[in-house]
Amino acid sequence: MDFVNIFISFNGRINRAKYWIAVLILTAINLVFVALAFLGSGSAALHGVKTVVGIAATISAIAVAIKRLHDRNKSGWFVLLFVVAPAVLLGLGLAIGTMSTGTDFIATALWLIAMVIGLWSFVELGCLRGTIGQNKYGSDPLAPEVLTPPVRTHA
Repeated sequence: MDFVNIFISFNGRINRAKYWIAVLILTAINLVFVALAFLGSGSAALHGVKTVVGIAATISAIAVAIKRLHDRNKSGWFVLLFVVAPAVLLGLGLAIGTMSTGTDFIATALWLIAMVIGLWSFVELGCLRGTIGQNKYGSDPLAPEVLTPPVRTHA
């Protein structure tokens, strides 16, 4: 799998090293655009570019996470649990926590659940080795390339 397909394809497998490289690149892109937005906060064009790049980076991050899940022999639908569920739980916790007094326990419980899911996703995607050998999502990205002997074309 070439380097560009890591960011744009939802199929295949990637190992931990490529995953962390992709995370670093996406984080660097995000930091650059946050800095540009901070420095030029009044520009509507910059805001539009930041929005487009943010959407593209989010889709790319989901593609990277799906390929990493495939390497762990898990369905890409786990991305909903690892990405969407913590965001929803944090948002609900924030909304419930600001409603009225006495809701702090519920908000804290939702935040803790979101943190546990976040920790699980960190370990699953970034720390654990992928399936050894081929699985239903493709060949092992760490397997050595099969070398074929050179074909003789001359007698």
